[in-house]
Amino acid sequence: MNTKNIILLIIVAILIIAPLVIFNGHGENDGYFGGSDDQGGEAIEKSNPNYKVWAAPAWEPPSGEIESLLFALQAAIGAIIIGYVFGYWHGGNNAKKDKK
Repeated sequence: MNTKNIILLIIVAILIIAPLVIFNGHGENDGYFGGSDDQGGEAIEKSNPNYKVWAAPAWEPPSGEIESLLFALQAAIGAIIIGYVFGYWHGGNNAKKDKK
């Protein structure tokens, strides 16, 4: 292994370990990592306690696990599309280089 690979390995290890050390003890349920939807709703309730919600979701997932699954599926489909586009561009560039 050359020094470049060792340095990159150390950087990756730091990037993995640092969040675990920095956010130790702060769980998802204690509000530390609250979502923007929750924070927006709380801000509206504080600024205008008489606000009435005028829109509602068309469908609510039956559980948090289903909601997480749908979010992960959406992210995976987006990653596949982006990967396909970049692969298509890369293949097109390679084809142009091979022509020359």
